Amino acid sequence: MLRRWYKTLPENAVPGIDIVRLGVAVIILMHPLHGFYYYQDVAPGFGGYLSSLGYPMGGVLAWLILVTQTACSLALIVNRWVVPACLGHIVIVTFGIIHFHRPHGWYVTGPGEHGMEWGFILLVCLFGVLRAYWRPLAEAGTSGGGIRPTS
Repeated sequence: MLRRWYKTLPENAVPGIDIVRLGVAVIILMHPLHGFYYYQDVAPGFGGYLSSLGYPMGGVLAWLILVTQTACSLALIVNRWVVPACLGHIVIVTFGIIHFHRPHGWYVTGPGEHGMEWGFILLVCLFGVLRAYWRPLAEAGTSGGGIRPTS
């Protein structure tokens, strides 16, 4: 049994990537659900912060982010449109790291607060799920248009 643990290739990777896909979706979904519950704070709080960074219409952008996070998370949960959902989350999480978490350093807790380590973990998981679902168009049985990954 111990010998099997040292194999370099997983025998059954699909359930593992499903756990990561569902876990990331639920974790990220908590952000917009909190925003919907405390809706009165979204435009002045989050929207005001986005406006202070120079983004136009911060309140509208804040609501757009919440709706996008919700749609992408639900897509991941129902296992449909996984690639676009991952890409949507990757864009939002990356901007969150750049604008909010990076100035606070690396650690979320411990030596620092509000750092970017948790966002980095989310990005790694999202890229892992993206890679698991990404197929070249030739393999997917489609032709024309679309994104072709480089080999």
